[in-house]
Amino acid sequence: MSLPDDGPEQTQATGETVMRYHLCWKYRDLDGVMALYHPDVRYHDFFQNRVMVLAELREYVQKSMPRAADEALEHSDRIRLDGNTAFIQYRMTLRGSQGLVSFRASEAITVRDGLIWRVNEYASLVHEAAHDTAQQPPLRPAVSRLGLSARQLSFMAQDLQTYFERQQPYLDPELDLQQVAKACGYTRNQMSYLLNKVLGQSFYRYVNQARLRHVLAAMDAAVAPIKVDEVAFSAGFNSISAFYTCFRQHTGQSPKAYAKQISLRARTQDAG
Repeated sequence: MSLPDDGPEQTQATGETVMRYHLCWKYRDLDGVMALYHPDVRYHDFFQNRVMVLAELREYVQKSMPRAADEALEHSDRIRLDGNTAFIQYRMTLRGSQGLVSFRASEAITVRDGLIWRVNEYASLVHEAAHDTAQQPPLRPAVSRLGLSARQLSFMAQDLQTYFERQQPYLDPELDLQQVAKACGYTRNQMSYLLNKVLGQSFYRYVNQARLRHVLAAMDAAVAPIKVDEVAFSAGFNSISAFYTCFRQHTGQSPKAYAKQISLRARTQDAG
């Protein structure tokens, strides 16, 4: 069967189908999404270089849907319609070690007989540090072996951040990548890929930055003379030299100078 001719009526019908599809995604209606796929659907995820048929899509969709009803993608343009095809652009922003990291994605959705017949999804990684907005090289072929879509990688980043904020695993000086991956529900290779290729930092650096944030918060909240080395060890650092290096890279000061600045600020406030 050939696709219907382009025209105002076809464009309107395409828009209605794609909007139903979009709302089912937004409100996590898995059955609703699946009901809108044509029996001969082909879903091409170019990020993973993977083509899926109807029987493979339920698991893929379930893993890629928003985690909460109020979670939304940031659409960078309105849905554009051209006959039986709709074009959607959006982005997912993560926090990396060198500024913001975004997945910019677009979908071309083709409708046949009122159902989604073809989906071509493209995604690219962009590091958006103030000094560098250049698009990074494509993440294939490694990501195709990991079985992760761009949307799933963004979920991984959220899970990792939530785990560190709530559980504070970095307080354990023996923490390793395998422990973190298992606690977050991913493989070691998947977590390593997220850190090194997406967020642009090693596991060691990610953990030490979390430890340093803990130290800085403790120093800012302290009311008595601060024993910086003790605070560092309690935050999970097991090397004073590593702590001092991390501290200076982040603040531009030594821990002693930073503590002195805090004490001076506190005395000034008390005097006022």
